[in-house]
Amino acid sequence: MRAKFAVGIEYSGTAYSGWQRQKHSVSIQQLTEDALGFVANHPIKLVCAGRTDAGVHAVEQVAHFDTDAHRDLRSWLLGTNCRLPKDIRLKWVVSIDQEFHARFSATARQYRYIILNSAVPDALFHDKVGWEFRPLDHEKMQKAAQVLLGEHDFSAFRAVGCQAKSSRRLIHEISLTRHHDLIFLDIRANAFLYHMVRNIAGSLMAVGKGEQSCAWFSEVFAGRDRDQAAATAPASGLYFLRAYYPDQFKLPIEGKKPVLF
Repeated sequence: MRAKFAVGIEYSGTAYSGWQRQKHSVSIQQLTEDALGFVANHPIKLVCAGRTDAGVHAVEQVAHFDTDAHRDLRSWLLGTNCRLPKDIRLKWVVSIDQEFHARFSATARQYRYIILNSAVPDALFHDKVGWEFRPLDHEKMQKAAQVLLGEHDFSAFRAVGCQAKSSRRLIHEISLTRHHDLIFLDIRANAFLYHMVRNIAGSLMAVGKGEQSCAWFSEVFAGRDRDQAAATAPASGLYFLRAYYPDQFKLPIEGKKPVLF
């Protein structure tokens, strides 16, 4: 009998072309499917909650796969991790109802963007944060960001090449907080457009540096013109934190936020 499993995946995206399998570069999906396929002794196809770009990390990506192989959960978990590189790990594996779909069953996704705001970049975590040497006013950034709450057209923060049919998204919450030299942009929405979080982060940083005002941010957002917004923030600071699902699926999601210092 064919079974379905859900997995939680943690990874550092620095060395990879992103989640999605590519013809000419190594991806998270490729390596994870290959490792699971070795344990299953047949090819595995993963479907994830939210595809991440090159250089983007995940604290708890969720994916599902179907298989005819009979393995216990411990064998799936340990056997797969033995075949994965050190910067990709399965955190958990559970048997799941056939109606579960990692993408379509998700009710929301949450990301965190981390900005190191210091005079010099960091040597140890250079590939885990975005960096800005000019002082950032995170309270001003927080004020500007509140215009994004609710359901809107996010064309102003939609990258060229985005294949989504609609540019409307529902932002459930957005906040900017500071801890010493680290500024955290946390955002939860029903779904995200291509480069949406990084484009929002880039424009909020322009506000935080004093180059632009909160009114400018609102005008750019309302204008729906990507060319009027600021540059895209680097991929290194972005983390897929978690996806949200109905309680009926009982997934063991923790959604812990990354702490670097």
